[in-house]
Amino acid sequence: MGTLIVNQNMINPELAEKLVKVCPFGAISYDEGKLTISSACKMCKLCVRNGEGAVEYVVEDTVEIDKSLWEGICVYADCQGGNIHRVTYELCGKARELASVTAHPVYVLLIGHNIGECAEKLLHYGVDKVFVYDDEAYKNFRIEPYTAAFYDFIDKVRPSSILVGATDLGRQLAPRVAARCKAGLTADCTVLEMKDNTDLVQIRPAFGGNIMAQIISPNTRPQFCTARYKVFTEPKPTDEPSGKIVNMSLSADKLTSKIEVLETREKPKDIDIAEADVIVAIGRGAQSEAMRAQAAELADLLGGVVACTRPLAEANIFDAKRQIGLSGRTVKPKFIICIGISGAVQFAAGMKSSDCIVAINTDKNAPIFDVAHYCVVGDATEIVPALIAKIKEARA
Repeated sequence: MGTLIVNQNMINPELAEKLVKVCPFGAISYDEGKLTISSACKMCKLCVRNGEGAVEYVVEDTVEIDKSLWEGICVYADCQGGNIHRVTYELCGKARELASVTAHPVYVLLIGHNIGECAEKLLHYGVDKVFVYDDEAYKNFRIEPYTAAFYDFIDKVRPSSILVGATDLGRQLAPRVAARCKAGLTADCTVLEMKDNTDLVQIRPAFGGNIMAQIISPNTRPQFCTARYKVFTEPKPTDEPSGKIVNMSLSADKLTSKIEVLETREKPKDIDIAEADVIVAIGRGAQSEAMRAQAAELADLLGGVVACTRPLAEANIFDAKRQIGLSGRTVKPKFIICIGISGAVQFAAGMKSSDCIVAINTDKNAPIFDVAHYCVVGDATEIVPALIAKIKEARA
């Protein structure tokens, strides 16, 4: 890493005007005889090359960390009300896969109250140790005690990598703990790979899904990342438990919180397309009212649910909870039919792991056909009614 140093004694109005104009990000300003560079700077160094020595780029000295002092891949177990979120099991399977590269142990961090049964259940997913913080202070999620427990675990165990599910709880907790550790965090990873030197390669869509960015933290430990539900495959639990449970504790002064939970209410159950085994997804090419009705009928016949692409959610044709994609839900059904969907990268990233993908589109070159297992080129207004008729005929 480096920083820009401005030698103010070399700055004059003419040079300042030149530097203000040369900055493509508008990060340079000149006021009351002083040149300043704001946080909008992207370190393109045009000001250095055009600054006649008035602006210098200085490389900061970095101290290499000893990676051998950090060992293990940890999965944070999202457990609320005695129920473990299924993304935890998916991450356990991924952690075991990553650990096979470096021969590191796999840990699970579990925070809550009366969670002994949950800890026992996690031992059936191939983990080596389950570290348990069990106290009444963790009964309801409050950020301060949860962060204190998380940081205490890191300080004592020193895991090399930490995987957190991108749930409502995980999205709050992971950034706070990462900041306390002065480490970065890569959110919503779609691919995780491990190098022999224990560097975690965190791959996620960037620039609106137009590219896949590979992010590495070569000189920071632990390495934090979050991943959405249904991105990775959930392993089958073993018949016999493996590993062991390690009980952890914190002093009472670290369990205090400025948050007081007055009441908890169960959220009304709503449609969750991430849990559906069958999905009928429609895009702009099938947004007519008649086509939507046929899609709903088809989904009903198949015992599935209707989902949509981003444009239909933004147009308020469908609830945002039914949107598939990077800005919607990630799904992994056994069977999905995509009707009138071109297949933009943002959408494909949210459903390409489905077991069986059928796509219907009039454009034979539509990107959706690159991820589909079965491609149907034709008019959906003719194909879908015929498909409905065939299903009804077969059932009759």
